[in-house]
Amino acid sequence: QVQLVESGGGLVQPGGSLRLSCTASGNIFSINAMGWYRQAPGKQRELVAAVTRGGSTNIADSVKGRFTISRDNAKNTVYLQMNSLKPEDTAVYYCHADGSYGSSWGRGTQVTVSS
Repeated sequence: QVQLVESGGGLVQPGGSLRLSCTASGNIFSINAMGWYRQAPGKQRELVAAVTRGGSTNIADSVKGRFTISRDNAKNTVYLQMNSLKPEDTAVYYCHADGSYGSSWGRGTQVTVSS
């Protein structure tokens, strides 16, 4: 199947930036979309941004203009550049991939926005 490994989370002050990375391995040729979800304490997991193999993107209204998703198909990696971070962006961020094989989740990386 497909395995996903995330990196890049951490603690940042409000207004700061972070970049998350997620690299896929395994049956990578069956992947179509890759993206990021997040889950804050006591809340449901929500889509943050996703990008298809062809480059079409879907970005949540709450992060439009602040977050950018990109994908390097040669490296099997998807990136989430997060700028102008707010305390409400604090959550565990999960990488997700889907395609003809089904779907996969990463283990998650914590992003904390606090002064």
